[in-house]
Amino acid sequence: MNPIQPEIDERYLNAPEEEIIAAIAARRGELGDRLLILCHHYQQEAVFRFADLTGDSLKLARLAAGRDNPWIIFCGVHFMAETADMLTGPGQKVILPDLRAGCPMADMATADEVEEAWEDLAAADPDAKIVPVTYVNSSAAVKNLVGRRGGSVCTSSNARQVLEWAFSQGDKVFFFPDEHLGRNTSLAMGIPEEKIVRWRRGEADGGNSAAALRRARVVLWDGYCTVHMQFQPAHVEYWRKKDPRIRIIVHPECRHEVVRLADDYGSTERIITAIEESPAGSHWAVGTEINLVKRLADLHPDKEVHSLSPFQCLCSTMYRIKPGYLLWAMDNIARGEEVNRITVDEETAKGARMALERMLEIS
Repeated sequence: MNPIQPEIDERYLNAPEEEIIAAIAARRGELGDRLLILCHHYQQEAVFRFADLTGDSLKLARLAAGRDNPWIIFCGVHFMAETADMLTGPGQKVILPDLRAGCPMADMATADEVEEAWEDLAAADPDAKIVPVTYVNSSAAVKNLVGRRGGSVCTSSNARQVLEWAFSQGDKVFFFPDEHLGRNTSLAMGIPEEKIVRWRRGEADGGNSAAALRRARVVLWDGYCTVHMQFQPAHVEYWRKKDPRIRIIVHPECRHEVVRLADDYGSTERIITAIEESPAGSHWAVGTEINLVKRLADLHPDKEVHSLSPFQCLCSTMYRIKPGYLLWAMDNIARGEEVNRITVDEETAKGARMALERMLEIS
């Protein structure tokens, strides 16, 4: 459970945005090298503009680990700030401007739930060696469990490499929390659908028969990204009819029915690179979070870049990091006061780092 966000002064919430932006800029200049601001690609533009470093969650944590700034504000969500805390030095403090900025997917798999499911799966197939793999979008507690069970973290860009490693270590992979990244990766590796089963949270043996669990090579936790689940096959069909020049690229957290119909799929970094490297005049429909899609459209006016969905596919928890909360965190730092610091206890961090280090060795 994430800590409770403290109340902040009304002036941070009600002042005109241009005043907040000006105050952030002034405070940023005052803090100088004492502060490093990290922004995930899905962050809103009013906050993203102040980033010292941008990227996906793991990239940002690793970049911060190579710096010596004593204060780090992570404009992302809770699990991202946890990873930054585990990888940075003891003299660095990681701040999350709004503690309500969590990740629904990460929250779908608690360490206790995963531990219980692990024991049930092992009992259903006692002769199999099971290797756990957790997506980086998971809590430090889940990463700790995976590290101590001999497993690895993965990202959306190296999931295949990690799964290939996992199969070299054992008979069966237990993949969580994102069912869709696990399914898309497994199918791309040629694993038959009948050997991929879904573990339904809260059901005995994940809602599967013992025979199905023994037969399975991949067991997928039934978690998902609330943003990427909004993209539908009908959206792909719409763009195919509307624009014969369209190229469709989606994130692998999308359901397989969407990934299968797309021209390409990949991590946020891969999506960014694909559009950057495409020729002028290219037409794109992109299946990922709307702030990134809008930013790509603004950065590449020589290309047509649209959201795959007609709806605003917004990461609502990431959106909680508003300019007022960023300024509030910065004002407290300027006063030498610590607010919203994210810390991971050393025992948990030790196991989680094992899982992260395995991933880095693999990829």
